[in-house]
Amino acid sequence: MHFNFFGMSKKAVFYIAFFVFLSIAFYLIAVYFIPDFNKRKLEPISKVGKFTFTDQDGKPFSNKDVEGKIYVTEYFYTTCPGICPMMNDNMKQVYEKYKGTPGFLIVSHTCDPEKDSAAQLKHYADSMKVDTRQWVFLTGRKDSLYKMARLSYTIDDPKNYFNSDEDDFLHTQFWALVDRKGNVLKIYDGLKQKEINRLIADIADELKNKN
Repeated sequence: MHFNFFGMSKKAVFYIAFFVFLSIAFYLIAVYFIPDFNKRKLEPISKVGKFTFTDQDGKPFSNKDVEGKIYVTEYFYTTCPGICPMMNDNMKQVYEKYKGTPGFLIVSHTCDPEKDSAAQLKHYADSMKVDTRQWVFLTGRKDSLYKMARLSYTIDDPKNYFNSDEDDFLHTQFWALVDRKGNVLKIYDGLKQKEINRLIADIADELKNKN
């Protein structure tokens, strides 16, 4: 019996090569014929609770307004001199990519509701030159806003909600992706381009997912 360089017979090499070929062929057939075979499925992190806030037009905006929609959510404030301008410049990449796409929203909450009235948010939205039917800006009670960030969207440590006081101030660079059923699917760093690219790809996958 003759052996190859690795000490295996020609017959053994043939069988290994044959099974490798079969595996590759099966994978390619599955990718081609089975929908979403090769798609990453995001598992829910948490569930969004009920809420009612006020949008930039002074109108109520609640969980009913996002039912059946995919959305990205964040927290910022209009007078922020630090990370917020960078975050919203990055969020605008997401907005421009999916502008006009039915069933998709961006929902931005203020973390400084004492200063960010509906009128202030409207002025900010106008300065961003965005369509507020698709990118919504919300204000409301501070405790309710912070509760949503920490217990529903989990973009800030939930422990902070229970340890908060009057001087509590939420300031986070993280965004959450929420599916049509109100499940938080993933958290992204709004200051990292790599994660923004990943978010844009994940939104595309979720828009294709009709479940």
